[in-house]
Amino acid sequence: MVEKLSKAFLFVAGLFAMAIYSGCQEAGPGIRFADNVVCGADRTELYVGLLKNKRVGLVANPSSRIGNVHLLDSLVSLGIDVRRIFSPEHGFRGEGEAGEDISDKKDTRTGIEIISVYNRKDRKPTPGELKDIDIIVFDIQDVGVRFYTYISTLHYMMEAAAENNIGLIIFDRPNPNGFYVDGPIREKGFESFVGLHEVPVVHGMTIGEYGKMINGEGWLKNSIRCDLKVIPCLNYDHYCTYQLPVKPSPNLPNLEAVILYPSICYFEGTLVSLGRGTDYPFQIYGHPEMRGDYTFVPRPVPGASLNPKHRGELCRGYFIGREGADKIFQEKRINLEWLIHAYQELGIGEEFFTSYFDSLMGNDWVRKDIINGVSGKSIRTKWENDLDGFMQVRGKYLLYPDFK
Repeated sequence: MVEKLSKAFLFVAGLFAMAIYSGCQEAGPGIRFADNVVCGADRTELYVGLLKNKRVGLVANPSSRIGNVHLLDSLVSLGIDVRRIFSPEHGFRGEGEAGEDISDKKDTRTGIEIISVYNRKDRKPTPGELKDIDIIVFDIQDVGVRFYTYISTLHYMMEAAAENNIGLIIFDRPNPNGFYVDGPIREKGFESFVGLHEVPVVHGMTIGEYGKMINGEGWLKNSIRCDLKVIPCLNYDHYCTYQLPVKPSPNLPNLEAVILYPSICYFEGTLVSLGRGTDYPFQIYGHPEMRGDYTFVPRPVPGASLNPKHRGELCRGYFIGREGADKIFQEKRINLEWLIHAYQELGIGEEFFTSYFDSLMGNDWVRKDIINGVSGKSIRTKWENDLDGFMQVRGKYLLYPDFK
């Protein structure tokens, strides 16, 4: 069961919640909310000259905006020659649910060709699709989590650019989970599109900083290097969270879901629903055989969850929501207790997990420890011992002041 917070904690959490929605910077000890942030895409004076008279490939989705205008429309209005669009998971306009195959097509507003690189086995454009491209622009809002696939798409776009002697520019955006680093580091043998690099679950970097790390650590195939440039944000640092102006993907509709995502996404690798097909995805969890006091029935949701887990079944479980998000803010760490509690309450042993769980976790020992009754605190101790080395690597590529 979700822990009840003390009155004192609720008071501080309430102050913080008020800060988020009022734009205040201070909200309790050590917590700040990013205010007056200027994203890389907004800083047109830094990159229009780099794109003029160039044939541009654009990697973008609905989060790629300058104010209320989509980046593509802005670039076209500025006279930039956008030749081709490369879309990640969920598609260019964000119409696809997680893992859905989205066919190549043309943008209805501009007629520019859209190629879904997510559909492909190698996840990147072919040389033929890049032959008339001089430079690639990458502008996607990330949420700072290893298994959120936009950083994997960045890896493969950088690799394709390097292989074809094309430069790549990242328009940087704040990381709403950039105020901490936590979780197990992905181990060798657990490589996948949701775990491409040996980094912890929460890496605490913007997508621009992460791209610099991919390049600098030689993670691209054959250790090739991409001709990479980052257009940085203004007024952002790693002490803050960030209110996203556009949801980064269909099932992360608000800040609570984004903050809870690194702690609750593990339910994707279990028999438990995390709310896909409801109004509160990644903010609740439940199962038909659980005993919680919150009930929900997953239904098909166009563009988000067409066939959600336990579709049409009455699930009982727990609403985490704002209270859980405040807990993450305060503690600055992943919460394993919700997962362990669900495992214990269902009482079905190994059947609780699917094969996808280890891919998300980046190892098999966390699953085995949970089965063997190891406490969340003890599990955490094991991965915390591995984070110091990553923090040293991470520090080489930071563009913004870091949390202490």
